[in-house]
Amino acid sequence: MSQSRASKHSLTSDHPSGAKHVLIERDRDLADVLTRVAHIALVGASHKPDRPSYKVLAFLLEEGFQVTPVNPGLAGQILQGQMVVARLSDIPHAIDMVDVFREGAALPSIVSETVAIGASVLWTQLGVRNVAAETDALNQGLDLVVDKCPAQELPRLRSCALIS
Repeated sequence: MSQSRASKHSLTSDHPSGAKHVLIERDRDLADVLTRVAHIALVGASHKPDRPSYKVLAFLLEEGFQVTPVNPGLAGQILQGQMVVARLSDIPHAIDMVDVFREGAALPSIVSETVAIGASVLWTQLGVRNVAAETDALNQGLDLVVDKCPAQELPRLRSCALIS
């Protein structure tokens, strides 16, 4: 990410590589994230149709994203046509973004796992906050989207003509 683009954000972090990583809040930057990622790990996936994570998994699949559900209690099962894995490290292919449906207390370990698998974006769902983990995510070189839902943001950004 260029210096000028990163400097427009409210929170940035220098990564040892020299790259800037940011807390992504602006609509154009959210649109950029949603158009550049192809494979998403959905941490905290539920098999219950009334749960938000179930609905977001269905939405992301309908939108054409590849999605791997992550839930140790459902590992090995098929959820909406996708094999559920127990942890991020069990995913056998590259992941672009980790979408988190867990409580904020779980974020520190999820940040570590996200970095370990080489994903570039960490996205936390509505109400999922942990300031220390968010700061660590930036310091570890992740782009970060906090307290937002891609199932809400994608249609909104389309209505603003930021995503086709």
